[in-house]
Amino acid sequence: MARTIAFRDALREAMSEEMRKDPNVFLMGEEVAEYNGAYKVSQGMLDEFGPKRIIDTPIAELGFAGIAVGAAQNGLRPIVEFMTWNFAVLAMDQILNTASKMLAMSGGQLSCPIVFRGANGSAGQLGAQHSTAFESYYANIPGIKVISPSNPYDAKGLLKAAIRDNDPVMFMESEVMYGEKGEVPEEEYIIPIGKADIKRAGKDVTIVSFNKMMKVALGAAAELEKEGISAEVIDLRTIRPLDWMTILESVKKTNRLVIVEEQWPMCGVSSEIAYRIQKEGFDYLDAPIRRITAADAPLHYAPNLVAAALPDVPRTVKLVQEVMYMRK
Repeated sequence: MARTIAFRDALREAMSEEMRKDPNVFLMGEEVAEYNGAYKVSQGMLDEFGPKRIIDTPIAELGFAGIAVGAAQNGLRPIVEFMTWNFAVLAMDQILNTASKMLAMSGGQLSCPIVFRGANGSAGQLGAQHSTAFESYYANIPGIKVISPSNPYDAKGLLKAAIRDNDPVMFMESEVMYGEKGEVPEEEYIIPIGKADIKRAGKDVTIVSFNKMMKVALGAAAELEKEGISAEVIDLRTIRPLDWMTILESVKKTNRLVIVEEQWPMCGVSSEIAYRIQKEGFDYLDAPIRRITAADAPLHYAPNLVAAALPDVPRTVKLVQEVMYMRK
């Protein structure tokens, strides 16, 4: 039976259920224990699991990421919460040079089962240093997986899969989605890593997105329907590994592709998708692949500049209209 719960509650359920099953799983990060989490994701977990498994850390991301890597190499399964992925830049050395490479450098002898999770991307007027989307940064690294869910149901099922995975997993959440609600079953379920989801079926154009930009994609699809354009909307859910075949099969049907992402345009997720689909599905395209991204600039504080910099429904609709009336 499904209940309606908040995104933060879905994450908490996923972590708590896995911790009850496996004593090697623990959570560490800034304010996760005594304060119940900066976004209240870990609320009540200290009371249930105690201070040896719900661990407050200093404001030292490089340090506690290193502790987690060492713990993972010795049989534990850490979940590391970063208050924001912007702060996790400080932990990049441990993620890039140790966690992602240990399996290869040890000849398959040492795995590194860690979940690094926390708030990612823009969240309104937070200024340039707290508004970066990092999916493409980490998706560039062999040896890790990158997950970026858009709703409570996917978040819970994917986080459980991530905790059980033997590779390092970057779990990208959104600060503005923690309070959003959705239906989540009471019974246990797992969503496989690496499988995209068709959130809306359509026949005229494929729109691909992930994380909170799915609101833009679905909003655009609803507007396009009013003028008789049927858009198929695909939620990537996992950025690495990327489910190319779901996108390709959709493009075979619709013959058009538009990608919506929050990241900067240079070397983004949309760039990789566009390359792969034109390489493997060029003959199915009736119009050039188009994308809408964040502006190629730091995100400023002023609300009008935030609105101007990020993808929105009207611009996405306009882009789809352009590809609908092009000819190969």
